[in-house]
Amino acid sequence: MQTTRHDWSKEEILEIYNRPFLDLVYEAATIHRANKDYNEVQVSSLISIKTGGCAEDCSYCPQAARYHTDLQVQPLMQLGQVVSAAVKAKEGGASRLCMGAAWREVRDNRDFDRVIEMVKAVNDMDMEVCCTLGMLTENQAQRLADAGLYAYNHNIDTSEDDYKRIISTRTYDDRLNTIKNVRKAKLTVCSGGIIGLGETVEDRVSMLQTLSNMEKHPESVPVNALVPVKGTPLADQPRVPIWDMVRMIATARIVMPNSVVRLSAGRNEMSTLEQAFCFMAGASSIFAGDKLLTTPNPAFVDDMAMFELLGLKTREAFKNGRPANTKIEQVEIA
Repeated sequence: MQTTRHDWSKEEILEIYNRPFLDLVYEAATIHRANKDYNEVQVSSLISIKTGGCAEDCSYCPQAARYHTDLQVQPLMQLGQVVSAAVKAKEGGASRLCMGAAWREVRDNRDFDRVIEMVKAVNDMDMEVCCTLGMLTENQAQRLADAGLYAYNHNIDTSEDDYKRIISTRTYDDRLNTIKNVRKAKLTVCSGGIIGLGETVEDRVSMLQTLSNMEKHPESVPVNALVPVKGTPLADQPRVPIWDMVRMIATARIVMPNSVVRLSAGRNEMSTLEQAFCFMAGASSIFAGDKLLTTPNPAFVDDMAMFELLGLKTREAFKNGRPANTKIEQVEIA
């Protein structure tokens, strides 16, 4: 079993990333197989509970109000709509439902109260619940934890040095402070980044260094390939080569051996063979369903066919147990 470290240098991670491709994949696969269920993949479904109109200026995101995309702004979903989506996701094979809202930060208002009710309702369905709602305070994180939230997603996106080129409306420290607030509430952390933003290899390595040197590694590390959207500043970025995705997944697997490395955005452009390389290199989670917030994603039925072909199996919910601090109240669904 690979020793877990929290003191990686950029030079060490860069050396790993730049190893001959087959050597890198072999080492990552060896570490992955040292874990009991290397052929087990967590299937999550990601829905946009509040779409568009965001005040942020993330250069990759069609939900930013300042960009002219084809995205239609939609209000916060109703509880019944979220439960219906959760039922469909569970029937499709998902064990986790992730809910995303196009907010800069959580506000203590009726909308947040409604999100709390959504968390309680989905948790009552024996599904892990994850939210990505922007920045939040320690008290807000605790409210989510008390409602039964399992994980909070807050990606750091890129390196600290490259961050201002991509986003100017919040700082890198804002991102890290939210993750700290999530940890204080004893929630699991989902945090990764995006490649294909025009960053350098050194930026990718620096991002992995930030994640791998946290006091506790994120339990889930999404590796996203940019999906360029017309109307955003990064609309003309070329597709990320599959070799770069595999290198990122393999390097993440080596430096964070016990984290779930999530093959995230960009899968819709990958063949089954390309995805197989990612699973071999250490990916152990995917988002399934025909939408990934606002961008296309493979359908459940296609993913289940791929799993059968590759000999993969789905991971059950709460395999590592429920959060100890959950204070669940029953929710009546109108």
